[in-house]
Order: sequence, then C-alpha cells, then structure tokens
Amino acid sequence: MPVTVELRAPGFRTTAEDLRLHNWLLGPGQPTEVIDTFPAANGDFKFVVDDRADTHIASADGRFYLGWFPSGRPGVEHEGWVLAVTGTARTPGYKIAFCPETPARLVAATVSEVLATAVRL
Repeated sequence: MPVTVELRAPGFRTTAEDLRLHNWLLGPGQPTEVIDTFPAANGDFKFVVDDRADTHIASADGRFYLGWFPSGRPGVEHEGWVLAVTGTARTPGYKIAFCPETPARLVAATVSEVLATAVRL
C-alpha cells in the first residue's frame, strides 16, 4: 500500500492580519483595584501601611500575604507586588512577584483567584 507524504516549504506562514499590532493593557493602573478585592467587613484580613507607604495585607491566620511596594521592594529588583501563601507540612506554599509596572487589574485578577480558592477550616 503506497503512502503519500505532504512536504511543506521551510519557514512559517502568516498573514498581514496575524501581524497587526494589538493594544495591550500597560502601566500600573490604580492599586485600589487590588486592595478593593479584600472584604473589609469580615475581619479575615489585616491592613498595614508603613512609613514608606508600602501596603501589607495578611490573613488573620497569617498564611496569606500581599505586599504593595509603590517604589519597589527594598533590597529586591523588579518587585512591586508580592503575593505569598504559606504551605503546610505536606504541601509547599508559593510566592508570586509582579514588577511595579504590572497593571493592577492583572494583579487583582490573580489575588481574586487565590481568594476564591481559599476554604475556611
């Protein structure tokens, strides 16, 4: 039984439409888009604004942390937002860092997703 193989020219194909520029969300936006994702009335989170105007938000149990560093995190390059969740004895936690120019809307979406996955024990 003969088999046919289709040979393609080397390289890649594209169209002018594929190469058109997009308007991407850029710039830090407003940090309140992130801060407003935390329910103020339930008491599950503590807010602290320090003398550098950095904002720190932690869960009452201490396992969730979000820091906003408008001028960059001291001693670390390219960190404007830091989200961390402490792990358990069996499962490691994680840390996500965003540069100061990351749009607040994207940070808020990430924070909202993390908060949505939390289950009260």
